[in-house]
Amino acid sequence: MRLLYSFGLRLYALLLRLLSHFVPKAAAWTAGRRGLLGRIQGQLRQETAPLAWFHCASLGEFEQGRPLMEAYRAEYPDHKLVLTFFSPSGYEVRHNWPGADYVFYLPLDTAANARAFLDAVQPRLVVFVKYEFWYYFLRELQRRAIPTICVSAIFRSEQVFFQPWGGFFRRILGFFTHIFTQNQASAELLRSAGLQGVSVAGDTRFDTVVRTASAPPRHLPLVEAFTDDWCPVLIVGSSWAEDIAVLTPLLLQYQQELRFIVAPHEVNEANLRRVEAALPGQVVRYSQAKAATVADARLLLIDNVGLLSSLYRFGHFAYVGGAFGKGLHNTLEAAAFGLPLLFGPTYHKFQEAQDLVELGCAFPVSSSDELLKAFGLLYYREEARLQVQDQSLDYVHDHSGATRKIMGWMQTERVR
Repeated sequence: MRLLYSFGLRLYALLLRLLSHFVPKAAAWTAGRRGLLGRIQGQLRQETAPLAWFHCASLGEFEQGRPLMEAYRAEYPDHKLVLTFFSPSGYEVRHNWPGADYVFYLPLDTAANARAFLDAVQPRLVVFVKYEFWYYFLRELQRRAIPTICVSAIFRSEQVFFQPWGGFFRRILGFFTHIFTQNQASAELLRSAGLQGVSVAGDTRFDTVVRTASAPPRHLPLVEAFTDDWCPVLIVGSSWAEDIAVLTPLLLQYQQELRFIVAPHEVNEANLRRVEAALPGQVVRYSQAKAATVADARLLLIDNVGLLSSLYRFGHFAYVGGAFGKGLHNTLEAAAFGLPLLFGPTYHKFQEAQDLVELGCAFPVSSSDELLKAFGLLYYREEARLQVQDQSLDYVHDHSGATRKIMGWMQTERVR
């Protein structure tokens, strides 16, 4: 199985190199790893401070790990942070994040790369956020007796780890010193597979969104001018083409009653034009808007990255994209402001989405007709929207605190 694992990774890397001539993400993945170990060794050669290594697959996992990284820096100010990403969508956005001292791509998981990387970094502590279980890196960390934890992890019984033939992958989980899960069901699955270093801490994203919602509002003059007439606002976050297709009838039906703020998941010309075509003549791009005239539009199209979490405070309702495709995007950012949530049918892998649906704070839909019906029930019943607001806020605040629990374990284990 180990040979198949290694062969599969090398084949994956080869395919990305071939695709790099045609696919920008593949090109970034490949270019970022060219001469990578040499750059890492060169940058860390003179470093004498203790180092902690945090690994995030992509941008979503970064936001999940961010409160823990910030808490770690506050607790251990003499330590420095090494942050790695597997995906370009994380590295390209956060490679200049000031909270980390060093930011790199993660080298491909081979025995030689793992040894060379750890020789260069020599971390005192390693934190993997949510998932990405790399055999050679984790095996080498265990061999060197370096405390290695996984945080905000979530598992399901159908995953390979819990299958009769999944022994190789269960061994990978066994390399961790401790795994902090989001829920009790995940912890029980791990214990049933023979793992003992397991505890339930919750999801660190709750800590992030609580802090964002309670922080002084970010000054956004264009958005403030766009929403200045007390008209209800629907925020559409991380939309894909499938989401816009489902949303279009709602945009047309409510264009005189609502204002819309739409932030596509991928900001490119094709996605921007798709949104503009959904509401012709009523759309203004954020980068082209003027404070004096932005209120004349009905839809503000966000054509940059990093603004979405600050937009939900302007909303009365939220639609979160992704659930008509591979999976739902971040719902907690909107829930932290008490917004009723709408999204597509593919949400069952996300514990918080399931919880919010069960509470009656989120409404999954499978078509434009279902979306119009669900939205209408909220729009024309103000008391229902306010009830959702209270329940959402209570849910988010009740589930915060994972960062504190994980930091408590670090202190008990005397990470120094």
